[in-house]
Amino acid sequence: MQYRKLGKTNLQISEVSLGTWQVGGGWGGQFDHQVAYQILHKALDEGVNFLDTADVYDSGLSEASVGKVVRERSERVFVATKCGRQINPHVNEGYTPTVLRKYVEASLINLGLETIDLIQLHCPPSEVYQRDEIFELFDRLKTEGKIQNLGVSVELVDEAKAALKYENVNSVQIIFNMFRHKPAEEFFALADKNNVGIIARVPLASGLLTGKLTASTKFDPEDHRAFNRDGAAFDKGETFSGVPLELGLQAVEELKEIFKGDHPLALWALRWILMFPEVSTVIPGASSIDQLSANITAGNLPSISTQDMNAVRSVYQKYIESEVAHQW
Repeated sequence: MQYRKLGKTNLQISEVSLGTWQVGGGWGGQFDHQVAYQILHKALDEGVNFLDTADVYDSGLSEASVGKVVRERSERVFVATKCGRQINPHVNEGYTPTVLRKYVEASLINLGLETIDLIQLHCPPSEVYQRDEIFELFDRLKTEGKIQNLGVSVELVDEAKAALKYENVNSVQIIFNMFRHKPAEEFFALADKNNVGIIARVPLASGLLTGKLTASTKFDPEDHRAFNRDGAAFDKGETFSGVPLELGLQAVEELKEIFKGDHPLALWALRWILMFPEVSTVIPGASSIDQLSANITAGNLPSISTQDMNAVRSVYQKYIESEVAHQW
């Protein structure tokens, strides 16, 4: 495992880490505590030292599992969680320092930890980035020892840019993958200039970039890939990165040709993200030990050639750019 610095925090975190949205059973499946513990412990065994969760993942069960495993380990593990998505309706007016404080304190109890290494605002409405009092709250929480660092998770590149005006924002979590090039084009240089870490989420475009999905793939009714393609529950960009499934499948076939060989497309998709030095870590999810073990090997693949990097960009421009670039 290789490690990279997370912005101004000076934390050295695993370049391939673990996102825990679907740990313990997968989207739509019943949460399995035993599976979650196995995956989390295996991740730490393999050198992962950064776990990303949220208070809304499986109604807090993901957070509780992360905390339990971290407490059982002797090595230093950095825990990132998120707050704000419980606000309903999820609008700017619902965001107040009092409400957010309660969520952070509830996460501390749920995790069973004395402090949170990285708390992240969980894709708040764009207006929140203009409200100084929201960001000032986290300075107070840091002084109180309840958090160590603040980050934001964003939907839009413009939101990522807006967050940079706050000195206490140490990281930005953003969707970045072979189907989402805009962050690298418009944000990465600014983040680097401001010494802000980048956490790349949805790296496999909800499974599209594994190369295993087909037009006939069936999804559990409670899987967001079944019900959120048009944004019925949350931003549709979180599902297949906002790419229409049929179009994404066409693009994937061309990507497979570029990376045909001994390694599956999923690993090259993760390696592609790591080709960008501004990225601090990539956080693929895993619902099985096999998925986890495969993902972790991505950092050991050779560098992708300039020719193949250009080929990926050509596929993006041919199929994807006109669908996503103007929306996020």
